[in-house]
Amino acid sequence: MKLFKALTAVCSMALMGAALTTIARADEYNEKTVITFSAPVEIPAVHLKGWGVLPAGTYVFKLVDSQSDRNIVQIFSADEKTVYATILAIPNYRLKATGKTVITFRERPAGEPEALRAWFYPGRNWGQEFVYPKAAAIVIAQSTKTVVLSTPAEIPVEVTEPIKVVDEPIIAQLRTVPIVAIQPTGEEVEIAQVVTPPPAEELVASAKLPATASSLPLIALLGFLALGGAFALRAVEKRTV
Repeated sequence: MKLFKALTAVCSMALMGAALTTIARADEYNEKTVITFSAPVEIPAVHLKGWGVLPAGTYVFKLVDSQSDRNIVQIFSADEKTVYATILAIPNYRLKATGKTVITFRERPAGEPEALRAWFYPGRNWGQEFVYPKAAAIVIAQSTKTVVLSTPAEIPVEVTEPIKVVDEPIIAQLRTVPIVAIQPTGEEVEIAQVVTPPPAEELVASAKLPATASSLPLIALLGFLALGGAFALRAVEKRTV
């Protein structure tokens, strides 16, 4: 009887621990980050109609698709019920990681909102540098006198319905569109000239995000099998008493 109780307690604790571990890892693999802006911020396409500039407020950033040379980031409302933007980004390396989230902007002329430039997740040496449509990239590059990442491909600037899942056509398009860098002169150059990619070993460590699969069902199955074994042992004990 004591053996049965001990096995049951251990299995229950193992299942609870597996669930908590999965939840904790979820935020790390999608880099979920809650960010509050104190002033309006211009964001790249593809954004929900009327949301090309985010008002001051709280938003949730998530990495929803990750490849070796590009990533896709979504910006949600604070309650995560609305997707305001689905943005193409490329990994950009920084020499020193910090223990907190870092958001960088491109300063604009007085009266214009700052433009979102990059997002660095805590503890990571590489972050997401955002890609703007060509027309917007040229304007920002000229007004800020900086190089801006851009795509010459035709992609939607606005959508009327939020993009919610990673296999929608727009996300599939963002996975393959070409990316260049726009100089303040309007000239296009290769991104390798202006962006430092993460070292190869970091790219391997941050391989493509898992789709919807999880190891939790397997762990749960093993736990239930262990519980079944415990019940079998109890039955044997009863027969031998």
